[in-house]
Amino acid sequence: MAKLLYQGHSSIRVVSSKGTVMYLDPFCGEGYDLPADLLLVTHEHSDHNRTELVTMKKDGVTLRSATMLVNGEYQTKEAKDFRVEAVPASNANHDIRFCVGYVVEVDGKKIYFSGDTSYLPYFEENLSKRGLDYAFLPCDGVFNMGPEEAARCADIIGAKHSVPIHTQVGFLYNPSIALRFKAKNTLYLVPGQEVEL
Repeated sequence: MAKLLYQGHSSIRVVSSKGTVMYLDPFCGEGYDLPADLLLVTHEHSDHNRTELVTMKKDGVTLRSATMLVNGEYQTKEAKDFRVEAVPASNANHDIRFCVGYVVEVDGKKIYFSGDTSYLPYFEENLSKRGLDYAFLPCDGVFNMGPEEAARCADIIGAKHSVPIHTQVGFLYNPSIALRFKAKNTLYLVPGQEVEL
């Protein structure tokens, strides 16, 4: 069974049952001690792309928005026991041409990492039909949607577990903002907390 460590802000580590290590949007928190097989970056803002925190294995793969959104086409890649599909991410502060979210499949679980975004019709048109197990959504209310809109988006997407992240710009976590995220299937994770998927 895969394990997911919420490191804080939008930074997440997932380790598959086979020991394959994936990091998403490195920026802050603990838990960068495992060398990476896979590193995902949703966009090139400084609170999402501190790749120097991650030690890559010799055969490790880094996937960024520039490699996963090519000429307007969203790409899908396989990396060991992970399948990574880029999907749209956008709002007034994040240009859709340079930002992506990811649907990651590992150990039979489907996880949506939204990147920085606000509501998109894609949530209804596509993600709501995917049978997602987890959805991680930003809710800082400054550069992204706030917690109330994020909760509405979570209910549209309909994942089995909806997790508020990116709760305050530049900080690990703001519990008072996270607690305003009241989706039907909310799962609150705090920095340093690890769960089995």
